[in-house]
Amino acid sequence: MAGEASSGTFLQGLERGLAVIRAFSAEAPALTLSEVAREVGITPATARRILLTLSELGYVRTDGRQFSLTPRVLALGWAYLSSLDLGELAGPFMEELSAITRESCSIATLDLPDIVYVARVPTSRIMTVALGVGARLPAYPTSMGRVLLAGLPPADLDAYLADVQAEPLTDRTVTNPTALREVVDQARTDGYALVDQELELGLRSLAAPIHNSRGRTIAALNVSAHASRSTPDSLSQEVLPHLLHAATQITTALKHRGHL
Repeated sequence: MAGEASSGTFLQGLERGLAVIRAFSAEAPALTLSEVAREVGITPATARRILLTLSELGYVRTDGRQFSLTPRVLALGWAYLSSLDLGELAGPFMEELSAITRESCSIATLDLPDIVYVARVPTSRIMTVALGVGARLPAYPTSMGRVLLAGLPPADLDAYLADVQAEPLTDRTVTNPTALREVVDQARTDGYALVDQELELGLRSLAAPIHNSRGRTIAALNVSAHASRSTPDSLSQEVLPHLLHAATQITTALKHRGHL
């Protein structure tokens, strides 16, 4: 982007507007003007102009002191999901996979340093974090994250591993950059990733890549199971074949529709 910015095509106002939208989160659903300015790193005057513009457009509401997002923001993400057709195309395959395995399954894409859920078929809730379309999780401790990282160009993976702030979410979480590279490389070699209670104790998950017509990884499909009813071996032997088959079916369906 640096080259485009220097050529005069980079719109700083748009960048700041999107940054203001991203400032809101589950932990901070409502913010004052000064909090937005501090979070984004802009002046209060600039934050005020952006917030009032977003309010006029219907993306933000205010009670006079605090600002919060409106449901209209979902339309921005829906445009992306609609363009992928992942929900429409993958839905039947995910439903079948969930029925066969009796476990939750999801699809996510990569938005470094996170993965973003774009489709989900839940069964019983097995995580303390509520997940749905649009939910984000760090890439490094998740099976879908490792599959997606394995599909990155080498330079992009190098940059991610150099910058990632990996925290030990459990006593099993791989945080060392060298060890992370090894598990990502293993996922690339195997064609899938298995994560055993690194994101959350009691949670095991398997993920496989979804490819476009050029063979590039554009999403990941996973199955998650509680540790009390699964082992790494049982997931590999009983669930993995069904997961790989579903991922292949979704990839084929996308190619036949001429997408990606």
